[in-house]
Amino acid sequence: MDLVRHLRYFIVVAEELHFGNAAIRLGMAQPPLSQRIKRLEEELGVRLFDRSARQVRLTEPGRLLLGESREIVNRVDRLHELARQGRAAVLKVGVPPDLAATVLAALVAAFREHSPDVRLAPAETWTADQVTALAEGAIDVGLVRHPVTAPGLTFGQVLVQAHGVLLAGDDPLASVGEVHLADLAGRELLMPPKEGEPGWHAEVLAECRRQGFVPAQVHQGAGLGLVLAGAAVAFGPRMELPGLAWRPLLGSPITSRVSTAWRAMTPAAAGFSAVAVRTLKESAGMTEEGATPVRRVSRRPGMLA
Repeated sequence: MDLVRHLRYFIVVAEELHFGNAAIRLGMAQPPLSQRIKRLEEELGVRLFDRSARQVRLTEPGRLLLGESREIVNRVDRLHELARQGRAAVLKVGVPPDLAATVLAALVAAFREHSPDVRLAPAETWTADQVTALAEGAIDVGLVRHPVTAPGLTFGQVLVQAHGVLLAGDDPLASVGEVHLADLAGRELLMPPKEGEPGWHAEVLAECRRQGFVPAQVHQGAGLGLVLAGAAVAFGPRMELPGLAWRPLLGSPITSRVSTAWRAMTPAAAGFSAVAVRTLKESAGMTEEGATPVRRVSRRPGMLA
């Protein structure tokens, strides 16, 4: 068992005294969190929490162990920090798996020019996993998709990117000027994994329903095979791919809001954050939040509220 990681879970649950809130803060589902607390209790041979339908309370052993647990975790974090200072500078960065390869390449190149003495080590991981990795010190800075709730993290400038709809090249809607969300009725939808992007997942589906598009089925993944096969549609920035069509959405109802995120600011992290804002504007066409008003359209007659 990874004792330090389990102690981190214990500390967050002890601070929240609510497994659901603790799971959100850690960027994970509640059942695995409960299982890991149970595993820690078995390892230590004590019950850490009194659980009831209405509340969660620390037991006396739990109260005694909380302070020691914080000290252990802080010492481990300090060891990692000293180790980082003693080796060649590496900035570990989390990036979304669906970030365009051209944009990632531009990020790496721009950061190399900005900080030639620091090696960028990007890891493709969804927002929820980045939140956990930042809390555990597994990455130094993340590129996350909002909305995200993560106490203890600081966020950089939020950038907005309007999404269109990605369709098979022979889809009848591939030849229209702008697509209304309601025009997608009856189609299946491909989205990033719900557990990886819970906030954005819920936000997008709510907007689809508001404008009359309730997907027949929601598939989860990062590849576009289902779209190319005509089995589903997806939302995303403009792209060109053989067999694929991208059409703008009327009123720009679907957007992606992204920013950098970090737990402890370092010169390298600050440099990456500045480079990311500039590069995402230039290479991905993103704009600062609030800089460009989003056009909204009214629901069509008969749409669901």
